[in-house]
Amino acid sequence: MAERLELIPELTRILGERNVLTGDDAAPYGVDFMRVYDAAPLAVVLPESTAQVAEILQAANRTGTPVVPIGGNTGLVGGTHAPGALMISLKRMNRIRAIRPEARVAIVEAGVILSDLHSAAEEHDLVFPLFFGARGSTMIGGNLSTNAGGSNVLRYGNTRALCLGLEVVLADGRVLNLMSELHKDNAGYDLKDLFIGAEGTLGVITAAVLKLHPRPRAHATAMVAARSLPAALSLLNSLQTTTGGMVEAFEFMPRSYMARLKVARPDMAPPLGHDRDVTILVELGATAPRDSEPRQDGSVPLNELLETSLAQAIADGLAQDAVIARSLDERTRMWAMREIAAEITMSRRPHVDFDVAMPLHRVAEFLDKALQRLAAVDPQAETISVGHLGDGNIHFAVWPGSDDPALAKRIKEVIDATTFDLGGSFSAEHGIGLAKLDTMSRGKDPVALEVMRTLKAALDPKGIMNPGKVVPAPVD
Repeated sequence: MAERLELIPELTRILGERNVLTGDDAAPYGVDFMRVYDAAPLAVVLPESTAQVAEILQAANRTGTPVVPIGGNTGLVGGTHAPGALMISLKRMNRIRAIRPEARVAIVEAGVILSDLHSAAEEHDLVFPLFFGARGSTMIGGNLSTNAGGSNVLRYGNTRALCLGLEVVLADGRVLNLMSELHKDNAGYDLKDLFIGAEGTLGVITAAVLKLHPRPRAHATAMVAARSLPAALSLLNSLQTTTGGMVEAFEFMPRSYMARLKVARPDMAPPLGHDRDVTILVELGATAPRDSEPRQDGSVPLNELLETSLAQAIADGLAQDAVIARSLDERTRMWAMREIAAEITMSRRPHVDFDVAMPLHRVAEFLDKALQRLAAVDPQAETISVGHLGDGNIHFAVWPGSDDPALAKRIKEVIDATTFDLGGSFSAEHGIGLAKLDTMSRGKDPVALEVMRTLKAALDPKGIMNPGKVVPAPVD
């Protein structure tokens, strides 16, 4: 420990006194977003360059000091828990180094806030199509480290699908330059994918080359009351065919969610009411002028296409009703009803959260079985669920009937078992952190865990990079 404390003067020499925070100055960084895994870090350092990150890691590696990278700290699984560790905040590394409109790429540092990249891309009539509620504070490095998802995965993919290249500082301070702008490069292992989703356990991401896309010139947004979840999936497939793949979001809000919305935010009145079994928020995005430019009468072809498609869905028995947003304000209000989900979930404690991905055809089966099995374990439990139905990602939360930790553990085991039984994943977009280590031990293929431990040992032999996260220790 004494050697680690002697690290502070060296860090001060590298960064300057104002960029090495200790004590009360460092304390706010140790409070996680969920306020579950709070801890006091040894110090928080704020580098402004990759070279400084490299020096920091060289010193930490020499002294065996644990290192925890931190971005916007919006994670939900304890991925930045840092008791006695050196936290590296990338917030000063917030430069957009270049935007190449002709190549549709952005070269950015890890501390760039997601919404700032949105604004910069928009200046070139482009979009970085990663969208979720925390976009005003989350940072690119954190998005990459957790392989963040969001509402547009259906059309554009997770963060991994939006990344061409990375710059990573390894545990020993070496800089791994993978900043390729190539769309095709079949020269050996694709090493960048090791670090995307690794939650800082293999190195510190300092910069990235990201894909940009044409900015939609028009959106058509609607709330739809589907007859059932299978009917909703049929509707999605029909819309994808009819529109040529223009569906950007297909968000699921069941009756239970709408009931919670009514209590938590009575000012948010859904256009279809609170009593529909399956409400879908669907959004199309068009880039072609033929779909997006208003006609002489002011009508937009994309809206007409969505209206015609939904009318057919109602006629075919897939939907019961639908309301299309006729203005930007109406579109914003519809999205606000979906994006407030985290606020509603966290308004009550204790709660047990699940970030489940299912094969699309098994989402309804998961929800039915999960509720049945939950009732057997805790008849007083209440639930709230919402999800990205187009990619099978359901956020399922339970408010237990009591605050007994043993009950919460049993609930977790039952829902995890349901997920495994149906061929699902227990982590769709939130990562593993600390919260899901036990589930990793029970649900991940044993050979896959062995390979992950081998990679961790090879890249971080001293085990200093975000220790204790993502990869569970082997069971004796």
